[in-house]
Amino acid sequence: MTDLDQEWDYLSPHILRTHVRAEDIDGLNHTNNLVYVDWCQKAAWTHSEALGLDLNCYRELDRAMVIAHSEFDYLRASQEGDEAMVATWIVDWDRKLKMARHFQVIRVADGVTLLRARMRFVCVELSSGRPRRLPPEFIAGYGPAILSEIHSC
Repeated sequence: MTDLDQEWDYLSPHILRTHVRAEDIDGLNHTNNLVYVDWCQKAAWTHSEALGLDLNCYRELDRAMVIAHSEFDYLRASQEGDEAMVATWIVDWDRKLKMARHFQVIRVADGVTLLRARMRFVCVELSSGRPRRLPPEFIAGYGPAILSEIHSC
């Protein structure tokens, strides 16, 4: 199956491919919940990097998008050796301070959705940790990827 053959919740996902490693398995013999959280964070970060907003940019601007709230719906278990695709989309923003992402994790072998998640992000000033408006570079970088903007045209 290709990435495009999957039944994604939305069009044009940013995808991080990963595998379940032996150290990802917990005492219940399935992938530990924290592994899924880590995958989602990595998918969000690689998406930001793909949009031209890497760690150096964040530091130069003294701004970052940080997680303010997360929700995870664990739907099915995965096992050691499973290959997974972690998809993310920026689904909404207020163009000032906040942004929302959705995530979907699919097992490659059978196309089953293992997890759906939502995260809300807030723009903060790195030097103070206080919420601050999105700089123009964030508007320009993230803007083209916002689903609500793409579908409102």
